[in-house]
Amino acid sequence: MPKSQLSLTVKQLRKEYGLTQEDLAMKSGVGLNFVRNLEQGKPTLRMDKVNQLLDLFNYELVAQHRP
Repeated sequence: MPKSQLSLTVKQLRKEYGLTQEDLAMKSGVGLNFVRNLEQGKPTLRMDKVNQLLDLFNYELVAQHRP
């Protein structure tokens, strides 16, 4: 599965903060499998859970219209 920019960014942020996948799951309130799937680049993930995780790093994923 190809890695997306999102998955690479989350993994980088997690490592910068010195967190394991387990730590990230617990601190953000999402499941460990969700963290693993996200970092592996799973193409279908719930946006609300992605934002729940990203909130820990003061980030937010938003949909944007392209003209």
